[in-house]
Amino acid sequence: MRRLFSGMKSWGKDVILKKVIGNSTYLFTSQAIGAVLSILTANLLGVASFGALGVVISFVTNINRLLSFRMGDFVVRYVGGALAEEDQKKASAVLKVAALTEIVTSVVAYLILVILSKWGAESFAKDPATQSLFLVYGLAILGNVMTETATGALQVTGHFKSQALLNLLQSLLTAGLFAAVILNQGGIFAVMLVYLAGKLVLGIGPVILAMYWLPKNLGEGWWRTPLRGNLPDRKPMWRFAFNSNFSGTITTLARDSEVLWASYFFDTTVAGYFKVALAVINLVVMPITPFISTTFPEITRHIAKREWQKLKILITRVTIISGTWTGLVAGGLLLLGRQVLFSPWSLFGRTIYIYEAGYAPAYIVLLVILIGYGFANIFFWDRSLLLGFGKAGLPLKVSFFTMLAKVVLALLIVPVLGYLAEAALFSAYFVISVSILVAFGLSEIRKQSQKTADERA
Repeated sequence: MRRLFSGMKSWGKDVILKKVIGNSTYLFTSQAIGAVLSILTANLLGVASFGALGVVISFVTNINRLLSFRMGDFVVRYVGGALAEEDQKKASAVLKVAALTEIVTSVVAYLILVILSKWGAESFAKDPATQSLFLVYGLAILGNVMTETATGALQVTGHFKSQALLNLLQSLLTAGLFAAVILNQGGIFAVMLVYLAGKLVLGIGPVILAMYWLPKNLGEGWWRTPLRGNLPDRKPMWRFAFNSNFSGTITTLARDSEVLWASYFFDTTVAGYFKVALAVINLVVMPITPFISTTFPEITRHIAKREWQKLKILITRVTIISGTWTGLVAGGLLLLGRQVLFSPWSLFGRTIYIYEAGYAPAYIVLLVILIGYGFANIFFWDRSLLLGFGKAGLPLKVSFFTMLAKVVLALLIVPVLGYLAEAALFSAYFVISVSILVAFGLSEIRKQSQKTADERA
């Protein structure tokens, strides 16, 4: 422990750490308005309708994630590596492949959504009349046909301020539209249109930003770079793309589908509890979440340059930061969460709630899933580290087997033990999968460090 903190005085001189924290701050600042809007939406719609909205958004989002390639990791890994080697042609060719792949798979994803929308309305929203909500919100898929590629490109070229400004503008637009919905006492459809507008801005905006910035990093006419002769070794490249995509797909099934599982096993009211609990959790992890996208390019750069000591210092320091924040907020939620979030307040003689009384059962759900989410929040770099080493297959295997165990256990025990069992399985998934990936990632650093030392000796 003494060694861990012995270098604290040097943190202020750590250029890479300051860069990561600065970029993360830009992204965090732009997300705060969205968190407030989630609270207002919950109180406007009520538990059941808020849960139904969550089901629609989650179903569409998961269809998109399951069937369209998430090219962000691919772009950061290969474009970032090429730029570290100052090979602009290779970076341009990889970017073109990523964009074309994402366009095709996104169109297919929307067509599949159209086919599955009736089943989604009946099985998850428990109301066939909500099918139109699935189809309309699904337009977000078509508005995000190159978003992952563009976002990855902005990350590796360091344009986090532009992303943050876009997110802030989107949040302000959403806030304005949402205010109009409140004034007109709009229902679930009107609220969903507000969320859709925000998704379209965040989908199209990064593409516009990338098209503006990329000529400055890759040169004018970079999109005309021929693919032949400029791509990396295709077999490992496509293996990485498929493995990272399937790993993300499995993570989606296990990690990003809790609202759907809650509604499937129970109803939209329970789904509302989970959506509120996850919204509060997002407030906890929000300052750390941007670290994922800002740290990954630095991890990739250090690995490409075989700077093992700098890599270890970066990981150690961001872990201390994430652990400190997570511990403080988790303690605050445990001691004061019920009173602050779900109990009435008296303000100027008026009784107010952050979340209205109907959401009170969400507090226990929150505490249970906080265990797993907190653990994953501390070691947020687990998957990024292995992807930086090109080992996309390992997160895939770990995610698959832990996801499989979670789903099987959920089918067996959740209908009997209730929705808190689902929350407990959710936390267990995080703790087990993250622990395994962290162990493998640190082991790989030690192995590569020793290999480099042997070669230099």
